[in-house]
Amino acid sequence: MKMARNSKNLIGSASLALLLAQSVALAADWPQFRGPSYNGVSEDTGVPVKLDRKDVAWKSDLPGRGLSSPIVIGDRVFVTCCSGPKEQQLQVLCFSATDGAKLWERHFWATGRTMCQSKTCMAAPSPASDGKRIVAFFSCNDAMCLDLEGNLLWFRGLGRDYPNAGNSLGMSSSLAIAGGVVVAQVESESDAFTVGLDLETGVNKWKLERAHKSNWSSPIVVNEAGREKVILLSSKSVSAIDPDTGKVIWESTNAGGSIPSTACSGGVLFVPTKAGLAAMQSSAPGEEPKQVWQSNQLRPGYASPVVLNGKVFTISDAGIMVCGAAGTGERLWKLRLKGELTASPLAVGNYLYCVTEAGTVQVVDITKPEGEIVSELELGETILSTPAISRGAIYIRSDSHLWRIGKAATG
Repeated sequence: MKMARNSKNLIGSASLALLLAQSVALAADWPQFRGPSYNGVSEDTGVPVKLDRKDVAWKSDLPGRGLSSPIVIGDRVFVTCCSGPKEQQLQVLCFSATDGAKLWERHFWATGRTMCQSKTCMAAPSPASDGKRIVAFFSCNDAMCLDLEGNLLWFRGLGRDYPNAGNSLGMSSSLAIAGGVVVAQVESESDAFTVGLDLETGVNKWKLERAHKSNWSSPIVVNEAGREKVILLSSKSVSAIDPDTGKVIWESTNAGGSIPSTACSGGVLFVPTKAGLAAMQSSAPGEEPKQVWQSNQLRPGYASPVVLNGKVFTISDAGIMVCGAAGTGERLWKLRLKGELTASPLAVGNYLYCVTEAGTVQVVDITKPEGEIVSELELGETILSTPAISRGAIYIRSDSHLWRIGKAATG
């Protein structure tokens, strides 16, 4: 493990005022993959800790498969699905957060390739919202924008526009919205790019060529000195781009990964790498961040890292949660979860919510010296999707159902 001399001062130092800050959004909504700040941390309250079947407020049927996360805007929950023998039918659905009633459902035919590994599906990327519109994206590289009532605003068949962008395993990078731009990473061995689509029209504002390597990580949006930047991760580098122009602001080849996504906390980037996990910070706005530490003991699997209360948490493919000091990368403890995880954990207060592939929700108290699973709830279905948290409840989806776990909504 490599550490810089000043790493002990990484978290909480006065210089953090000049560093990358988390994106600002309404805490009650969950507008994209991993929440308002793209880091899996919720400021919500009232989410139950001691889970029980009585905490299931409602359970709604879904018409098809999906690994995408639900998103929550106001009193509505949105989710994407795919169905049909070749997963050519793409679906966007809206449910009432109050009682789980389906409010509307829209169907589209895939225009791009629908080949993928059997574990995943076309509805793998998570949708995103600016609070007024929903933009959905699928593994076949089809994108569509709808208003909150389900009216179609625009449709883009990126698979038809760029037919070489795709792979036989399937694509899964989720969307990010920065200002009036929808950012989509479409990266494969044959063709690789990140595109900025105009949120109003779906037309390209810019297209940035990327390394020709398959990539399943998702972009995140951070704020530096009042200016939004999009952080892109690939197997070769981590970079920041201007969402308005697609111009590369900085790029670092000191870190790179292709499945879990980067997290930002306290102005520090926590970047998954082939060697493990790296913490990166810059000393001035617009400057390429320097690697402060890297640890192979904090290597994440499919799940993205979470940073909470000065600690960083990763989960291996085998379901081992590892806790490290966010300031130094020192491993503090590890805890075996009950099952393997593809979904990323979520953090509320002093607890992490983790969902196994077998459908077991586990709540981990991170204040315990070695971490402790304080409750669990068996949902009994395969779950590969990262949950969402909003207004005292956690929303979880499988291929068959969408659940609201927490106090009943009042409308």
